[in-house]
Amino acid sequence: MSKQFQFKLVLLGESAVGKSSLVLRFVKDQFDDYRESTIGAAFLTQTVTLEHNTSVKFEIWDTAGQERYKSLAPMYYRNANCAVVVYDITQPASLEKARTWIRELQRQADPSIVIALCGNKGDLEARRQVSQEEAKKYADEEGLMWGETSAKSGDGVSDIFMAIAKKLPLTAPPPRAGASRNTPGRPAVDLNKQAAGDSNDPCAC
Repeated sequence: MSKQFQFKLVLLGESAVGKSSLVLRFVKDQFDDYRESTIGAAFLTQTVTLEHNTSVKFEIWDTAGQERYKSLAPMYYRNANCAVVVYDITQPASLEKARTWIRELQRQADPSIVIALCGNKGDLEARRQVSQEEAKKYADEEGLMWGETSAKSGDGVSDIFMAIAKKLPLTAPPPRAGASRNTPGRPAVDLNKQAAGDSNDPCAC
């Protein structure tokens, strides 16, 4: 008998880091070089299939990165089960902004939220200014999942969402709106080192 779980996922990060492109690649397997900036937030859904006839439906809120929309963000990350905080590997300032978002999530989001730090635009390796070592070290220190993607080529995109799906608590319903649970810190997971379809996935906990 198949089981489906539904989770609210929010994308956060500075404007132009590729959040909308990341979601478009994940949901529709498409990429648009001239995608306009998101206004407020966009809503999409996508379902991924796990083992044992289990599936996870993501309700995805893709938030705008512009400063003028920042005050709206709590409406979208409040009661979120998981968050992908995106930075651009060619823009060091975008990683600093990602750190700010992560601190805000740690202070104000549900304590059980699963957070993944995502370095996007891996196709621009020649212009890289944020090293994998720096981002991974930060993720380790904060107990975050971490990986790099390219919305343009598709590399790593499904991996990061699949790893989040495996990390979510599928043994019980998602926490009720407004519910607060204290959970121990999670070990950081290097998504780039995970083998696809590994049944011993360290994300599953």
